[in-house]
Amino acid sequence: MGLCAVILICLSQAELARVWTQELSGRPVQADGGPSDMQRARRDQQESSTRRAQIRAAQETLNGLAIDTLPDNMTKVEDSKRYYSWQYYGPSDRQTQELWVDLHSMQQGPVKVHGILSNAHRQAARVVLPFDFPFYGHQVRQITIATGGFIFTGEITHRMLTATQYIAPLMANFDPSFSKNSTVCYLDIGEVFVVQWDKVRLQGRETEGAFTFQAALHRDGTIVFGYRDVPLPVEKINSTEHPVKVGLSDAFMALLSSPQAPADTKKRTIYEYHRVEIDTTKIMSHSAFKFSPLPTCLQHNTCDRCLRSNLTSGCGWCNVLQRCSDGIDRHRQEWLDYSCSEEAKEGTCEDYAHEGAESSISPYSSPAPEATPSPAARPGGPVTEGPPGEEEAPEHTAIIAGVVAALVLLVFLTLLAVYYINTHPTVAPPFYLMQRRTNNYWPSMKFRNQGCHSSYAEVELGLHEKEGFIEAEQC
Repeated sequence: MGLCAVILICLSQAELARVWTQELSGRPVQADGGPSDMQRARRDQQESSTRRAQIRAAQETLNGLAIDTLPDNMTKVEDSKRYYSWQYYGPSDRQTQELWVDLHSMQQGPVKVHGILSNAHRQAARVVLPFDFPFYGHQVRQITIATGGFIFTGEITHRMLTATQYIAPLMANFDPSFSKNSTVCYLDIGEVFVVQWDKVRLQGRETEGAFTFQAALHRDGTIVFGYRDVPLPVEKINSTEHPVKVGLSDAFMALLSSPQAPADTKKRTIYEYHRVEIDTTKIMSHSAFKFSPLPTCLQHNTCDRCLRSNLTSGCGWCNVLQRCSDGIDRHRQEWLDYSCSEEAKEGTCEDYAHEGAESSISPYSSPAPEATPSPAARPGGPVTEGPPGEEEAPEHTAIIAGVVAALVLLVFLTLLAVYYINTHPTVAPPFYLMQRRTNNYWPSMKFRNQGCHSSYAEVELGLHEKEGFIEAEQC
């Protein structure tokens, strides 16, 4: 019996070894002419892994940010001269010198040199404009200046700032940290905000020479690209390590369902709906481009102007949002959420006027509160005689006194906390607050479907690296 048991154990181990070997080699294991249990287990494991991968992909898609262009049946990305008209000025044109803003001779205020951008590579910093700048019909108040020769105008900051929503006089792989003379500076002249990349050099090609160029943003939406020194033809600049672009771009973000994700998940996708590309062969020293904004649907603030204006075409009025649009702008998602496309096709200004006559309450106004009946008018309520408000005065006085006491206590506790933090900076609570502090900007989001060669890190204007921002990938 013992010998039989030993033989059975040896045979079973040999069979297990054979099955394991076949499983590693990828050959199917069959028994009695059908698939083995190992095959079924393996197939179930693969299906389970596929389902887990789809769930992970859906979660990553939900938390990530993709980018795409609109389908051809909606609009074309290439420039249609619908938003801007532009003109080129060469070295021999008199307007070229007039368009160039000499920062060193300006008396309106000091030129601000950004310390980190002037001593870093692939960094970007946000700056608040002194006025609302019209860009593709949208009022932009914050811009992001990048070391790579462009300005990012989007609200949602992601690592791939070079993809869309840019003002690019000369986007390339510039490295201002190469020389002490290389700076990224800007100046507010009241009606014009000028950003200048001064004596910057291409990384890896520093011996080619220094570039000096600027972008001037005018209050009326006019944009001027000025070039003082361009030592190398733009078409000879390598775009492998960094995109090379000259022009304008805008996009909108929409939440769309992904075919690989569950039905209740959405993918944040940035759609580039328009781009202005400049002929780079015209860019040379002492040249300029001037972009003049054209009328857009967004500038109309009434239904009558929206539908009857001769300056624009294809506009529709959404009475719910009180907005004029053609549906292709940064408010695209909101336009879809409120079914404004259907309303713009069917509705007329007369219909809205008729609705307004029936009800004077606008979509954004709350209904007027109903008048509270007096105690004498309340059915079944006690009726008291005497001067009105005689019995309610003590109650009102107590409420006011309680509010004042709470405000005084809150101010006292705030001052006490500030004093404690300033006098004890090394204890745990201040460190905890500094580590948990949040900024006032949109959350930074990763741009997922591009390589890492053009990633940007963002810094604050206070010349300190921003905490919590996703750093650029190490390629």
